[in-house]
Amino acid sequence: MAEYKQHQRLFDRFDENRDGKISAEELQQCVHLIGKEMSYEEAKAAVELNDSDNDGLLDFEDFVRLIEGGSEEEKAHELKEAFRMYEMEGCGCITPESLNRMLARLGEARTIDECKGMICRYDIDGDGLLNFNEFEIMMRC
Repeated sequence: MAEYKQHQRLFDRFDENRDGKISAEELQQCVHLIGKEMSYEEAKAAVELNDSDNDGLLDFEDFVRLIEGGSEEEKAHELKEAFRMYEMEGCGCITPESLNRMLARLGEARTIDECKGMICRYDIDGDGLLNFNEFEIMMRC
């Protein structure tokens, strides 16, 4: 259930014009927002490969297939990349400040105190930070 909500939030964030579909342009722009590069051609190919009704757009189910697809090795790599995006400071942990900055980039502004609370839920060792193992647990919940 939590994974479904995460997917829905991400889908809604990518669906900039709120038409219930993600275009290649929207996919490219959002990938760029999270600090990655994707050419329009790559975005178009990703949409074409996952578009179940051949309308040139990704609906929610298509989008879920796109982000869940791939081998376990690819999924592990993507999780490490996501961690690095949130980490930002090179300390090997997600800090309340780095979480705050990434959420702001994604259009989900939070206060530092709210970010501390979010981290606290999964901070197993109680250091006020999320290491990769804690991040992995959080992402699987």
